[in-house]
Amino acid sequence: MQQEISRRTPLGQQAAAALAHSAHRQNADQLLLAVLRKWFWARKPDAGFLLEGFPATLLQALVFDEWLEARGENLTGCFAAVPHSADAVVTHYRTQGLLFGDLRAAA
Repeated sequence: MQQEISRRTPLGQQAAAALAHSAHRQNADQLLLAVLRKWFWARKPDAGFLLEGFPATLLQALVFDEWLEARGENLTGCFAAVPHSADAVVTHYRTQGLLFGDLRAAA
């Protein structure tokens, strides 16, 4: 998302405005998904990646899972960082056997 904001693309400008005005969570989710959808589908198939702070909500995780499935790709693992709001995301990936570490315990 930072790349889109720094390049001042239309999505980046919307993201910057939403962040600056603390937009409603649903609008923020939709905007973040739009930015990451652009990145996800533009990257080379099976190119490795590391995402920080995404997915942050269960909706984002489920949408991301759909993108991966559509491309025939899989996650190799996830780490939980801090946010209490991400507990549903942590549970989602723990249930799939993808949660390697819960870094919240170390905080």
